[in-house]
Amino acid sequence: MIKKQFVVIGLGRFGSTICKELFLQGHEVLAIDQLPENIHKVSKYASHVVVADAIDEDALNSLGLRNFDHAIIAIGEKIQPSILCTLILKEMGIKKVWVKAQNEQHEKVLEKIGADRVIHPEKEMGIRIANQLNSERIIDYIELSKEYSIIELVASNKVSSQTIENLDIRAKYGCTLLAIKNGEDINISPSSKDTIYEGDILIVMGQNNDLKRFEVQGL
Repeated sequence: MIKKQFVVIGLGRFGSTICKELFLQGHEVLAIDQLPENIHKVSKYASHVVVADAIDEDALNSLGLRNFDHAIIAIGEKIQPSILCTLILKEMGIKKVWVKAQNEQHEKVLEKIGADRVIHPEKEMGIRIANQLNSERIIDYIELSKEYSIIELVASNKVSSQTIENLDIRAKYGCTLLAIKNGEDINISPSSKDTIYEGDILIVMGQNNDLKRFEVQGL
């Protein structure tokens, strides 16, 4: 794994979780928040911790943030600091700046000022959970765009012991089978001769209507 450098600004529940997971994955993480108590909570899960104001350009410059690969701005409910911090980091030349948005208006502003990705944690999690609740077969759901998604589906006995070639998922449903999971084993980019068994987890990508058709008719 290539070790990367991340800076996480804003250490509420969302920011602190990202900080901890990136650190546990072996990356270098600089955690920044203006509240010492938030810094204390993540001190064990960050390479460096700093108490600083997210819109203090001089303070951010002094930390050498321009050398970091990726910045995550996870500032809480205040929209203005989030926007100003995004502007500062983009002007510094940080390659990728991901920002947590509070609402659609906030998202539009962030996109206009150059945020590389806008994140809606509650919205994205809500969509995933709603899709899991909608079908007993859906294990997980990732929205790629308004029209395309990736889903994990449980194979039924209807498709058990059939090869991918026989099922012909792409031709019949317009979907792409990305991988097959069986317990701890995962088959990435399975071949046409590979066999699917009941209980296997199928990771499938496609247009939402096609995915639904595959779920209802194919499985």
